[in-house]
Amino acid sequence: MDRSSAVTIDGELFTATSTTFRGTEPQISRYFSNNGRPDVNLDTTVHLLNEPAFVSSSLDPEQQKLYFFFTEVGKEFSFVKDLRIPRVAQVCKDDVGGQRTLQKKWTSFAKAAVLCQNQDQLPFNLLQDVFTLQPPEGSSSAETRFYGVFRSQWSTQLGTAVCSFSLQDIRTVFTGPYRTLNINSHQWSPVLEHRPHLGQCGLSGVSDDELQVVKKTFLTSQNVNQVGPVLVSSEQAYTRVAAMRTLAADGRQYHVLFLLTETGFLHKVVLLDQGPHVIEEIRVFTEPQLVQSLVLSSSKGVLYVGWSGGVAAVPVARCSVYRSCWQCILARDPLCVWSRSREVCTGLDQNQEDIVQNLDLRRKEDLCKDDTGITDTEVWSRLNETVYLPCLRPSNMAVLSWTSNQSLPETVFFRSADGSLRFLVSPATVGRYVCTAEEGGVKKVVSRYVVRQSPSPRGFQKPESSSGPEDRFEQIPTVEPAAEDWVTESKDRKLITEVQLQSCSEQPKDLETTAEGEKLSAGLEDGPQEELHPDTKTYYRELVVVSLLLAVSLLVLVLGSVHIWRQKKTGFGSDRMVSPEDCSKTNTSIEICSLSAPEDRGQTNVY
Repeated sequence: MDRSSAVTIDGELFTATSTTFRGTEPQISRYFSNNGRPDVNLDTTVHLLNEPAFVSSSLDPEQQKLYFFFTEVGKEFSFVKDLRIPRVAQVCKDDVGGQRTLQKKWTSFAKAAVLCQNQDQLPFNLLQDVFTLQPPEGSSSAETRFYGVFRSQWSTQLGTAVCSFSLQDIRTVFTGPYRTLNINSHQWSPVLEHRPHLGQCGLSGVSDDELQVVKKTFLTSQNVNQVGPVLVSSEQAYTRVAAMRTLAADGRQYHVLFLLTETGFLHKVVLLDQGPHVIEEIRVFTEPQLVQSLVLSSSKGVLYVGWSGGVAAVPVARCSVYRSCWQCILARDPLCVWSRSREVCTGLDQNQEDIVQNLDLRRKEDLCKDDTGITDTEVWSRLNETVYLPCLRPSNMAVLSWTSNQSLPETVFFRSADGSLRFLVSPATVGRYVCTAEEGGVKKVVSRYVVRQSPSPRGFQKPESSSGPEDRFEQIPTVEPAAEDWVTESKDRKLITEVQLQSCSEQPKDLETTAEGEKLSAGLEDGPQEELHPDTKTYYRELVVVSLLLAVSLLVLVLGSVHIWRQKKTGFGSDRMVSPEDCSKTNTSIEICSLSAPEDRGQTNVY
């Protein structure tokens, strides 16, 4: 999608876009000019721009210049394939053009290449977005910084770079030297002599000869170099950037970047002395969206993300997500500090006392000595069930590790990308598990778990011989039925049953078992006989009751079957054919009025 840039200054509109629907005629113009000045645009007799893609514009209030950032095809090189070059162009805000030459055209137009390159790599030559970071209050505008997102023309994979440029370097480059274009051969050559009018404002009174030189000398010989490498990512495709300055607890100024990816994630990055540090990753959209604008309000502390469906507001600081001191410290967010008195991670306020913040992890002192909020969490699980132990990463740069009272082989324990641990419960895997986060040489415990095996459901178990008196069960031996009637064992022994058996007058006889021929003592031991207590547990009563109920049920079933059989037999005999002789005994004649003719009235129907 073709992009354009526009800015309004004192009621005047400055635009950088294409003037035709095909996009073949790029223009940088000024409209609604003040004080009777004419509207101006680029000279079309010379190809000043070649297929540009504008991304941003900015004002230099001290020199009254406007800068436009774009990417175009570099015609100063003769390659088989078109080489795309990121550039910055300048025009003077109050330019009115020449008197005869370049009438109503920019006489201050000039352009320079910007270079964003990592060591030993090809330059990132496709400019995606540029954000202007204004200087601190009370400082010179020369301290203005420009942060640009670049991609590579030759890369087939994801990969972006963020580079920074200073306004002072851009000013220096536009002072010269320059290269001039041969109109006939379309070749560029350096300008050897000094031309004081090149890249300057207020050329309305300059001679036509000087303006003819200005007309074809608009490309600088030097590039605008980056202010050190800022951020290079081979995994993320950034599309938009915003930046802000903030004062940390140590009194120093830090730059915080907000980078938006193609997949809808927002990365918050702080530029430290050790290098860039990704503070957090925020999901702005559930699905990838084409972002059209990214506006930062430092006074409100809100970042506005605009797309075709609306506008999303994202706070620049989310200190409340850090619930412990060391999480707040390891985040290394210059906008967040840990309050020891309130025991919360909160935004930085000049009136706060007893706060801690450590953006330089090379300082090894422990600022959270009293941070003991991590307790053991018990996890109960049955045998051969999967246990899931989550571990929340305190920051994107933290490295998580698991320790236990035993080794953690990968064949048994599975570590997920989010830091969680999974395994099957067994007698060998129960125990204590500790998740630790390490960042910058500092280790802190994130989570503690104690995995225990749940007891299996209680089944029916055979009672042991060593159980107490209340747990004994009477043993019923299996004997051969005798010819005599069943007798009781003695006068002093009473058998607790549901039905009282009749005691015989003969003396009890010894009965032999079928297997071993031992004496039947009705469950008594060979020692002195004692009387059974009524509270002794026995299944004999239940057995007798169940047997009686079964006998009654069978009896009812038999009687019911006999009754049904007799009813069927009786019904079958009553339906048999009756003979004429028995008609008087079993049937009754019934006279029925006939509806037939008079001659048939003498007939009578008998049923």
